[in-house]
Amino acid sequence: MELLKGKTAIITGANRGIGRGIAVEFAKQGANVAFTDLAMDETSKKLEEELEGLGVKAKGYASDASDFEQTAKTVEEIARDFGRIDVLVNNAGITKDTLLMRMTQEQWDDVIRVNLKSVFNYTKAVQPVMLKQKSGSIINMSSVVGVSGNAGQSNYSASKAGIIGFTKSVAKELGSRSIRCNAIAPGFIMTEMTEKLPEDVRNEWVKQIPLKRAGTTDDVANAVLFLASDLSDYISGQVISVCGAMNT
Repeated sequence: MELLKGKTAIITGANRGIGRGIAVEFAKQGANVAFTDLAMDETSKKLEEELEGLGVKAKGYASDASDFEQTAKTVEEIARDFGRIDVLVNNAGITKDTLLMRMTQEQWDDVIRVNLKSVFNYTKAVQPVMLKQKSGSIINMSSVVGVSGNAGQSNYSASKAGIIGFTKSVAKELGSRSIRCNAIAPGFIMTEMTEKLPEDVRNEWVKQIPLKRAGTTDDVANAVLFLASDLSDYISGQVISVCGAMNT
């Protein structure tokens, strides 16, 4: 079953981790995929080749999602290359964790700029295309810490909470044009980044999860796929936690 056949999706920050998992799943489901990251390197080229090997059109774009003008130009290029934009997945993000008493202004500004402003930038840029089509699905990657907060992550938590408020507002603004906007709030997901954590730290996280396992990129990608597909045609303005009931 190809749930996204004929659709074109943009996925930001897709070189690795959750973004990469989403890109691969979308291609398996028939979507043409435009993906972005700060730079296109050998990893990007391999991803492009893997996606094309699944029988879809795929292209990577070097783009700083936190830069408004650069984002607008990238989206214009994608629209020219692919002809339409049906799905936007705002996945780009960073962490600069530390206690508030030690946090610098730069650490705060960097995380808010990359995590939250990038969502504004890309949503703003794709809006004219989707309005003209009178259709579209925008999926923003938040986090369980955007819902519940977390010590040592005030900047990250604030950025992810801001994404939730933004998502709900956009859903109300664009719903009359059949454009949906939802958020995903992943919990503890095993990626290249979390695999570098000490084993005892990972085990402590897992103990807090009722399903007694860390999530996978596939777990997140499947939830994003649902929101991108027509199966969720009447779902908008919602936050879906993918956390094994950790945040219940």
